[in-house]
Amino acid sequence: MPGIKPGMTKYLGEKSVPNKLNEARKQLARANRMIANEGVLDAFGHVTMRHPTDPGRYLMSYSRGPELVQPGDILEFTLDSQIVKPVEMRLYGERVIHGEIYKARPDVNAVCHHHASSILPFCISGVELKPVYHLGATLGVKVPFWDSRDEFGDTSLIVAKSEEGASLARALGPHWIVLMRRHGATVAGKTLEELTFRTIYTARNAAMQIQAHTLGHVSPLNAAETALAGKYNLRPGPVARAWEYWSVRLDKAEGAWRPGKAKAVSKRASSSRKTKAKRSR
Repeated sequence: MPGIKPGMTKYLGEKSVPNKLNEARKQLARANRMIANEGVLDAFGHVTMRHPTDPGRYLMSYSRGPELVQPGDILEFTLDSQIVKPVEMRLYGERVIHGEIYKARPDVNAVCHHHASSILPFCISGVELKPVYHLGATLGVKVPFWDSRDEFGDTSLIVAKSEEGASLARALGPHWIVLMRRHGATVAGKTLEELTFRTIYTARNAAMQIQAHTLGHVSPLNAAETALAGKYNLRPGPVARAWEYWSVRLDKAEGAWRPGKAKAVSKRASSSRKTKAKRSR
């Protein structure tokens, strides 16, 4: 139709409203590249989000490095991790991690699985990962540890079977990050932006905990501090501020940044905060 831009639909013959699925694909692709640009994801790992209008589905790229993911790469899957429309491209083998968490946790709308170098020492040693500074409080009061051998014996350590994904989801329980023995971590969030915030800052918290150990005694946040700081940091304002910062860093890395673009990102973030505030009333 004349005057209708791609990704927009006509409402009541007057208003143009965003196509939620197209917008979700753009944001999910951006989150993949953003988390990779911040050094948490490399050639491996993946970020997903629950479908914006169908909670019985989730969105995920076909198998490629997160730094390369574009909106057109994003596909739809059922919560059993079956693709809705078959494609020729190879799919991620560990997509059941995401599907089983979405099944078990209706409050989770985004998931990241990664192998950050700061996290892996905890997965290898079994040392407990704890919040050691205020932004690290997004870890929550407990970070459970999942060992695939407990239920499945010796495996390739790849979580490719639905029963393995379900076991991991049970280990995550009501928490927000679970460590996987000699493998990596899986992180959950209520929104894609919250997930991005938590994924990046928990990886940085892990690096700081390791560095602090070289100095001697490590004094982590107590349970009350963790709860208070976590709640404060995950307010819409701080999350949007961090998303804008990482977004500009990504644009600069990709050669797409221009001075006026930062204002546009800030305006969208402000609009998103106002919309979420209205919904919470």
